[in-house]
Amino acid sequence: MSRTGVRMGVRWTSEQVLALASDETSRSAGGRLGVAGPWSATGCSGAVVWGRCKGSGSTPYGTVVDLTGPAFACDCPSPGSPCKHALGLLLLWAADDGTVATGDEGDVPEWAEPWLTARREGAAGGGAGTGAGAAGGVGAGGAGPPSEPADPEAARRRAERRAARITAGARELEQRLADLVRGGLASAEQEGYGLWEETAARMVDAQAPGLAARVRELGAIPGSGPGWPVRLLEECALTHLLDRAWLSLDRLPPGLAATVRTRVGLTAPADGPPVRDRWQVLARYDTADAKLTARRIWLYGRESGRTALLLSFGPPGRAPGLDLPAGTVLDATLAGYPGGAQVRADLLEQHGSPVPATGPPGWGSPRTESVGKTTAEAIAAYGRALREDPWLDAVPATLAAVVPVATGTGRLLQDGAGALPLSPAALARPGLWRLTALSGGGPVTVFGECGHQGFTPLAAWSPDDPTETVALA
Repeated sequence: MSRTGVRMGVRWTSEQVLALASDETSRSAGGRLGVAGPWSATGCSGAVVWGRCKGSGSTPYGTVVDLTGPAFACDCPSPGSPCKHALGLLLLWAADDGTVATGDEGDVPEWAEPWLTARREGAAGGGAGTGAGAAGGVGAGGAGPPSEPADPEAARRRAERRAARITAGARELEQRLADLVRGGLASAEQEGYGLWEETAARMVDAQAPGLAARVRELGAIPGSGPGWPVRLLEECALTHLLDRAWLSLDRLPPGLAATVRTRVGLTAPADGPPVRDRWQVLARYDTADAKLTARRIWLYGRESGRTALLLSFGPPGRAPGLDLPAGTVLDATLAGYPGGAQVRADLLEQHGSPVPATGPPGWGSPRTESVGKTTAEAIAAYGRALREDPWLDAVPATLAAVVPVATGTGRLLQDGAGALPLSPAALARPGLWRLTALSGGGPVTVFGECGHQGFTPLAAWSPDDPTETVALA
């Protein structure tokens, strides 16, 4: 199974697709082809996407993308890779509106098979021929352009070009932050959101979607309520730190360098060693904005004692395809992503159907003694994680024997070691009242995310019935 997550229903975002473009011209042209009109015979199977695009000639161009490279083939005459047809096809696939239907293994059309076969044979032989276009096989127009990732030298040049764009974007963002501080934070409220969105668009052009996302978050802070200048200054400082880290990437330790690459928006495969375990589904919740729906599924390995996060995406208004109900256990193999303090993983293979869980994390497993934390231990764990990833919002934590309490300053989870304030996200969710009712003034076991904004409860277990997982998200 591919480690890209494609087999499990995870599709790329439009920003991730457009980040593949070699220049603004191909990015714009690809964007115009990301609609159903010119396409026919589209489909996807496993890690392969294909389709025919009507061009100026009588015969549509045949386009194939192998997502594991990614690698591209198209019988259009464009010398660039990916060409505008490959970008348009990926945008159409990423939209997940049913135009590019998902099929079974073996559904790849005959006209795309020769190129794919050549890639597989090249990969098996360790050669660089996996990216060669299939003469007469992809469409009817002859050889498709060689895919850059299959050519190490071309891949290196492409990586250098993108790194140079990101560097230029980081320097531009540094100037924007310097101008803001020089002019005073009060000016941010007067300027409105438009200037921030313009800066974010520039970061997208620089192929740094991670920086673009941070800029949009900065733009939403001015005027957002009492204390917004403090929050804006904090987030500006973290963005400045990320900029400087990218500009000094070659001097960073390998783990931190991998984290920085991920934070600016460079995607990397889940290339960690596969771990097969009986993974307990602790919590599952969705967050949505105008561009996509993100689903987070927290897992706990009952034998390995590891906590892992499965992250998947869907188009606006539609849930992602990956769905694992909380309170179940599945036998599965996962692989982790690179980066310091990284808990995100990819579901490589599921062995059988989920079964009901028998209790909180560690209940009845060899690692029971190491699961539950005190509030003080959870805070310390977050502090240690920040040393490896200063931009980390929160870490997973299971709190043993905490009591929800209300004080004059807010709501807390309290135990003998101290207390943790609940995050604004937790206060806005109905799950807070379910947690209060479950506790009844007594201690409960709670799983959630512990970060700089407080603790966000996601699931809880009562001592009276530890076999029932109560969802709080």
